[in-house]
Amino acid sequence: MNYRLRPLYNLGGYLSATCLVLICTLITAQIVGRIIDILATAVGGGRIGLAIPGLAEISGFLLVGATFLGLAYTFIHGAHIRVTLLIGRLPARYRVFVEVACLSVALALCLYLAFYLYRLLADSIAFGETSYGLLSIPLWLPQSAMLAGIALFCLALGEAWWQTLVTAIRRPDDFTPNDRGQE
Repeated sequence: MNYRLRPLYNLGGYLSATCLVLICTLITAQIVGRIIDILATAVGGGRIGLAIPGLAEISGFLLVGATFLGLAYTFIHGAHIRVTLLIGRLPARYRVFVEVACLSVALALCLYLAFYLYRLLADSIAFGETSYGLLSIPLWLPQSAMLAGIALFCLALGEAWWQTLVTAIRRPDDFTPNDRGQE
């Protein structure tokens, strides 16, 4: 399947990977800081106290970003888990319509989620909500990543839905699973 917004979906994937690299970097820095503290006390010195405050909270928010921003990227590359036990056995003529139905349900659910994430984000900004952890992080930051990721996923689902619908109408017998974008 040819996705016109592929560069945008790839950007979401790169941002997702960046979030994962940041998580690894922060956790590694925390571990190195603890090792230095242990070594400093072992040689008779005092603890230096190399710790990252709120690491668990920051890592959690970065994980949210990594999860949501990577949705569209994994979808267009065919990396989402799909159960094709039933529809995989259908002839192409019928399978294409089942695919359209499945994509319709997925798109409707994602649009519903996007709408409520937008409302959640608007409320967080309006009320100035912050996290309850050690660091007072504005909640609109991770919620923005969630909304951006779901919006990208909605776009990818919409593109796939449209192209699959066109295939279903024009040439349903030519539908193959590879039309879904697996490369």
